[in-house]
Amino acid sequence: MNTVRTVLGDVPPRELGVCNAHDHLFLSSPQLPGQELREASAARAELAAFRTQGGGTVVQWTPYGMGRRAADLPLLARDSGVHVVAATGLHQAAHYGAELLRRLRGGLAELFVSELTQGIGTSGVRAGLIKVAGGFHSLDAHARWTMAAAAEAHHATGAPIAVHLELGTGALDVLDLLCGELGVAPQSVILGHLNRSPDLAVHRQAAEAGARLTFDGPSRANHATDWRMPDAVRALAEAGFGDRLLLGGDTTTAAARSVDGGPGMPYLLRRVRPRLELALGKELVERILTENPQSAFAADWR
Repeated sequence: MNTVRTVLGDVPPRELGVCNAHDHLFLSSPQLPGQELREASAARAELAAFRTQGGGTVVQWTPYGMGRRAADLPLLARDSGVHVVAATGLHQAAHYGAELLRRLRGGLAELFVSELTQGIGTSGVRAGLIKVAGGFHSLDAHARWTMAAAAEAHHATGAPIAVHLELGTGALDVLDLLCGELGVAPQSVILGHLNRSPDLAVHRQAAEAGARLTFDGPSRANHATDWRMPDAVRALAEAGFGDRLLLGGDTTTAAARSVDGGPGMPYLLRRVRPRLELALGKELVERILTENPQSAFAADWR
């Protein structure tokens, strides 16, 4: 039976409710000095605000070595009444020190499998997806290494693979590698940040390949991508790919949290949802927020 692996255990997909398919409660990186998401109180407030808007699940894409605070996630999920899904995986090399990356050589896939099946560190919290990342219109050696490890862990566990696309680019290269070379079923690949590169032809090709497509904003690439996003989503839906679409918030800095004056997690339901309803209708948007994540994040865990 397919289930979604949350920080409180495996649950039937139908229990997810309205899902924020890509966001962050905790996140630290040398690339974001002074903007780390570290405070449990702020994370609790974000979940509460999301819940007030009708939210039921948040999928945190924060991978290994970036301040996931896995041990704090179960209590936050219980207190808020919001399901939380944690990630294993590895981001771009720029987010890590060279010594840490050297230590991971030769054992990355085993680390991913352990965090998916045994738990993250000593927390006992199991990850429910694998997060990796591409580069800007390219896949460097680091990306290929991490994606090969992700594919190995996927084959061992059944876990979905979520991919950070740098500024929304490189989707087809990612699919060529993960699905073409490494044998990952395309429906197990979740592509992120497609709103940041509103290339309708690439979106169509990725959907035709069978991948899941995530539009997670508001965009930080340039403002034009925000007003083009509804057209991109509508084009995919009209082409018959409405079941491949996901929506997320992707809050990555303290300034972007709603409790600090930014859009934060509530923005997805407070502003993005009604904007998309104008373009797609309420029924389809509801399915994108509920039924599609149920399918995307569920696995027949091994």
